[in-house]
Amino acid sequence: MASAAEQMAANISWGTLGKATELRQRIFFTIGLLIVYRIGTYIPVPGIDGNELRQFMEQAAAGLGGVLNMFTGGAISRMGIFALGIMPYISASIIVQLLGAMLPAFQQLKKEGEQGRMKLNQYTRYGTVVLATFQAYGLAVSLESGGLATDPGWFFRAAVVITLVGGTMFLMWLGEQITARGVGNGISLIIFVGIIAELPQALAQFFSQGRSGALSPAVIIGVTAMLLATLVFVVFMERALRKIHIQYPRRQVGMKMYDGGSSHLPIKVNPAGVIPAIFASSLLLLPTTIGTFSGNTTNPILSTILAYFGPGQPAYLVFFTAMIVFFTYFYTANVSFKTEDVADNLKNQNGFIPGIRPGRKTEEYLDYVVSRILVVGSAYLALVCLIPEVVRSNLAITAYFGGTSILIIVSVGMDTVQQIQSHLLAHQYEGLIEKSQLRGKRRGKTGKGTARR
Repeated sequence: MASAAEQMAANISWGTLGKATELRQRIFFTIGLLIVYRIGTYIPVPGIDGNELRQFMEQAAAGLGGVLNMFTGGAISRMGIFALGIMPYISASIIVQLLGAMLPAFQQLKKEGEQGRMKLNQYTRYGTVVLATFQAYGLAVSLESGGLATDPGWFFRAAVVITLVGGTMFLMWLGEQITARGVGNGISLIIFVGIIAELPQALAQFFSQGRSGALSPAVIIGVTAMLLATLVFVVFMERALRKIHIQYPRRQVGMKMYDGGSSHLPIKVNPAGVIPAIFASSLLLLPTTIGTFSGNTTNPILSTILAYFGPGQPAYLVFFTAMIVFFTYFYTANVSFKTEDVADNLKNQNGFIPGIRPGRKTEEYLDYVVSRILVVGSAYLALVCLIPEVVRSNLAITAYFGGTSILIIVSVGMDTVQQIQSHLLAHQYEGLIEKSQLRGKRRGKTGKGTARR
């Protein structure tokens, strides 16, 4: 039998959305900031030769340049002010979280609540500035080496560094504002919107290859079927849950005795969501951001790295898989599902898992369950990211058809819809509470009038 919350969720309609004023304001706020982001991808960095850049990106679209273009929402193909995208911020977040798991000082900050979280966010911002500065300078030198600068020199390098670092910091601020005052995770939505905005052009390019004869009809049908199958598989796995039975004992509140109840603790097969794929991709894109625009001729060491870690190469696939598995376990244990916190919450609410003692034993049991669930979850993420990547690199088609892009589109879209539904449910609960209070006041007034008579 469906619960009251499930029945209310089934009754959600467009009329309910129209009445939820706060949610509507949040949605408009989110859309407005995302429009600002898309406008910024078309504002060019000063000193770039547009014709040379266009010719270069047409040649690099099927390789690393296409991957970079996907994560920056097309900004790097136009060398816009958001050409670095949000990747420096993601890389800084990876570093801070790794330090938080290894260094006692960072571990102590994580235990200090809101103040510690604000301090870690500050360190992340400082790290973003440092990484963005190094990447922007390397990109400026690479643009000069590739002959894409109209007036090479220190003035050009300074202009590129200031513009790109400022663009990345502005993007970071946009993401934080969307998370705090809008709907959904701001950083993920920025990447999501960048992919969605460029997807129609990628589809047009893909089908034009079929019309020109570069790809056979069988390949077109096969790739389309693979993308649809991957999409269905991702939706299925993202909704897959492992439910752990939770029992609550009978309790007495005042003079009343409440019967014990039972519920379920849902654990997703992929608690980390799309974060491991984004983290792994950002690490792989650190050296390629420079190597792509320098034509792989900057130095022999970089050329060797790019040769082994190019899309579809065995070293690339092995490293990509290892990073996805590592970040799945790491992010789940440290961010998305902390078994210690879950065990403490159950103990404080007098809930327990049948046959398992509360406290430390519950935490050990949850660790046991989650570690085995993540075997399936990490394998699923690696499979989704790798198989389309191998097909894409062998057929030299656009990077927007990779598994990472499909995973981002589905995961971020589902997460945003769930948050909207949560806001609507909260609005419906508030409406029910207001109605019950009004009924109580009317009954009180009627009762007083009757007593006077």
